[in-house]
Amino acid sequence: MKKVILSAISLILVMIMLVGCGGSEKPTDSTNNGGKETYIIKLAHEEAPDSFQDLYAKKFAEVLKENTNGKVDVEIFTIGQLGSDQDILQSLQTGIINMALTSPGTTGNLIPEAQFFNLHFLFSDDMEKNKEILNESKAINEMLTEVYAQKGIKVLAYWTEGFMNWTSNKPLKTLDDFSGFKMRTMQSPLIISSYKAYGANPTAVPFSDVYSSLQLNMIDGQENPIFYIEHNNLHEVQDYLTLSRHAIYVAATAINPDFYDSLPSDIQQAILDTVDEIRDYSFDMQREMNDSALDRMIESSGIEVIELTTEARQEFRQKSLPIRDEYVKQVGGIAEEIMKTLVQEIETIENK
Repeated sequence: MKKVILSAISLILVMIMLVGCGGSEKPTDSTNNGGKETYIIKLAHEEAPDSFQDLYAKKFAEVLKENTNGKVDVEIFTIGQLGSDQDILQSLQTGIINMALTSPGTTGNLIPEAQFFNLHFLFSDDMEKNKEILNESKAINEMLTEVYAQKGIKVLAYWTEGFMNWTSNKPLKTLDDFSGFKMRTMQSPLIISSYKAYGANPTAVPFSDVYSSLQLNMIDGQENPIFYIEHNNLHEVQDYLTLSRHAIYVAATAINPDFYDSLPSDIQQAILDTVDEIRDYSFDMQREMNDSALDRMIESSGIEVIELTTEARQEFRQKSLPIRDEYVKQVGGIAEEIMKTLVQEIETIENK
């Protein structure tokens, strides 16, 4: 009950703030500017200013304005301005905001089917192949997207912020290295199960406490994309970075369907074209941000970089396979069909 009350209060505060920012209860916020009708899109994301999602949002706003000859302005709200990532998702569903950049792997309560993004060693360790999977997969772009649609969210694209990798206070090279290892995780049953399968001691810690917990040796390591590790200075309190590439951190560009349907057809098409146009940009940006962050971390802290061997990857993958069955059992419904289809698609692309 307490969580419901807090959530309701958060939504009320968001509504007040958006009204103060020129918002409207109407699904389409438009004005007449010298005979030219213009539109405002309120877009929120789950990260801080100048983060990956923030740069994506700014690029989207810039290209959409160009593609509509100045008819659309995008107002961007970073994490904290409108509440937590869950608040942003609720605001998108209810139409308080128009668009959002949201991470499917963190929407387990609302879209449990999306939790397959948290599975280890499911996707390729080749990002070009993952790009093809995210752009073309029927399991993702049709089956999962339909689940989102049933929950009042229209997903326009899926993209990645990069590979998830491990940092640690001791070398992580094999399964044996995880014995009793206190790995920080999110509150995801599938992630927790994965680390238990490796013999680790998964420990759920709020991200705001991760730096201090590592510093005080309350946890031994954590997982994140490289740029996020550097952005939060986690390399300062960790000695090793293992390029495990055990998962990809996926985000989705989503829009409220009622808002989308209220727009003129030319604006709708411009939004779709813009999302398509910046697909390559998002993949290029993640590569550039992660590569440059890695170089800076090595130079500034001397963190030791470890590459998993092919044999080690296979051992970890074998241990992670039962967690796919756990995903199917936990979620039920269409989850089994999604998993079966996605695995076949990934294998086909890997074998090209």
